[in-house]
Amino acid sequence: MNRLTYIGLAIASVFILTALFAPLIATHDVTSINTAIRYAPISVEHWFGTDSLGRDVFSRLVFGARISLEVGVVVVIVSAFVGIILGAVAGFYGGWLDKFLSGYLFNVFLAFPGLLLAIALVAFLGAGLGKLILALCIIGWVGYARVMRGQVLKVREYDFVQAARALGASNFRILFTHILPNAIQPLIVQASLGMAGAVLSEASLSFLGLGIPPPAPSWGTMIEEGRGFDILYNAPHVLFIPALAIALTVLAFNFIGDGLREYLDPKQRSR
Repeated sequence: MNRLTYIGLAIASVFILTALFAPLIATHDVTSINTAIRYAPISVEHWFGTDSLGRDVFSRLVFGARISLEVGVVVVIVSAFVGIILGAVAGFYGGWLDKFLSGYLFNVFLAFPGLLLAIALVAFLGAGLGKLILALCIIGWVGYARVMRGQVLKVREYDFVQAARALGASNFRILFTHILPNAIQPLIVQASLGMAGAVLSEASLSFLGLGIPPPAPSWGTMIEEGRGFDILYNAPHVLFIPALAIALTVLAFNFIGDGLREYLDPKQRSR
């Protein structure tokens, strides 16, 4: 793996540890309001300053990491599970089942821009962490399904699969014992990139007011609260610090995904 991959791993590790130990790292109560110190600059008392309600930006950033990574992990796990099952079934059995799944169902979800579909779903379901995760899972599984279908179509023609079929192995055994372990590698890369996409989607929906409702310290909500011109001029830390956290998180998981792609592909690794 290249140097950027290790940089991504280091950045991601910092955010993951921050999310896990948020109550120990945070220096203030994230919901504590003190309007007397609103928009306070960076200081020893408030490491990243305060926001419009006098809340500590550093503490809210720390707990915001927990929300963003929780959304990312759950969305990736659920989306990958659903996508792997549907993609594997479509690629392995083919015929009318493949035509229905890949020809109709997959294309229906791909026909809509992902973020717009998520906005529509969240607007219909309502705000909340669980509903936000559900909406992102609904739009996220199809990417894993298409990748898995393509891999299964390739692997099912390999000699060892044909040998297992000739020995009388059941379809279930062939699919889950012989094909899936040899088709899963691209899904690992897809999951890393999907983690970055889920974090960015959660921040985007929260910025639009369709994500986690206040006073939960979502990074997207923090950016929305600091986007006014007067705030940007007088207290830029309110906007730029959560924006930097989102950028670093997305960049880290993209670096990891690129490194995994290079490591798992023998041609790129030898190059």
